[in-house]
Formats: sequence, C-alpha cells, structure tokens
Amino acid sequence: MASLRETILSCQACPLYRERNLAVFGEGPENAPLMVIGEGPGAKEDELGRPFVGRAGKLLDQMMEQAGLSREKNAFIANIVKCRPPKNRVPKKQEVQTCFPYLEEQIELVNPKLILLLGATALKSYRGTPLRDKISDIRGSWEKENNRLVMATFHPAAVFRNPRYKPFIEEDLQAIADKLKETAAG
Repeated sequence: MASLRETILSCQACPLYRERNLAVFGEGPENAPLMVIGEGPGAKEDELGRPFVGRAGKLLDQMMEQAGLSREKNAFIANIVKCRPPKNRVPKKQEVQTCFPYLEEQIELVNPKLILLLGATALKSYRGTPLRDKISDIRGSWEKENNRLVMATFHPAAVFRNPRYKPFIEEDLQAIADKLKETAAG
C-alpha cells in the first residue's frame, strides 16, 4: 500500500497533475470491509490531500456515523481520479482511464466486501460504460461483482442542491451497515 501511495502522490500520467496542489490517495483502514468511492477531489481535498473533507465530506461523515460506519474503523474512502479536475469539472474519459488502474489496485489491496459508489460519475466510471439507468432508479440496489457487493447512491453534494436526496443516502448507508453486520455474522 505504501508504494502505491508514493506512486499516486507523485503521478504525472495525465494533465490533471499540472494544476493540483496534492494528489489524494484515500484513507481508512487498509483492510476495511467497505470501500466508498467518489468522483474526484474538490478544492478542500486538493488543499489537504485527503478525500471528502469539504462540505460534502462532512455531511458524508455525519451520515456514515449515524449508520455506524466511519473512515476510522470500517470504511476506506477513495476517488475515481486522484487529482482535482479544474473548477471541479467532471473528469474526462482519458483522465479516468489513466487513474482507474490505481483504484483497481486499491480495491485489490483493501479487499472490501462491499463497495459504495457515490454519484453518477463514480458509477459510470466504475462500470466503464455509459449509464442506461438514472442513479435515482438504481440507487440502493446490490450488484455482485468479483465476490463483492456493489451499491450506488447519490453523491452527498447532491443534498445541497436537493435536500430530498438525504434520506435516500441515509437509507443506503444503513443498508450497507446492515449488510456488513450480516456478512460478519455469516
């Protein structure tokens, strides 16, 4: 994990490195049963080199805590791309393709039982295909992939545009927490 961290922090494989302050590796227990994957770093994350530490991250931490989840004890938090796209734009296909092998390696090293994808960009990038379904139609449902369960939900930043998303994210996080208890007991 340490060598992957060094590789990511010094990466210059795509143009995103030119404008970043810090690449964002991710954080959480290296053997976390849950991996939470977002789109990419925002301004605060770029400044601090940590994932989900801005306004949306604080909301995510709050909602995760309510469900008994946290980056300190059972969730590794990462992003599709490790450097902030300019003006928080959606990462370009080439940027995702360049960075995705890093995420795949993180997934292999952490080896989570469950993966939670935050938002349509994370879902689309993770799948590697255009979305046929709206995230509102598939959020909260499980897919099995490589002996892992994968779920998508709304990105916490969406709550600031539409507060009606918050209960859905909370419901999905509770389903994740319940599934973790179930897999630990079984």
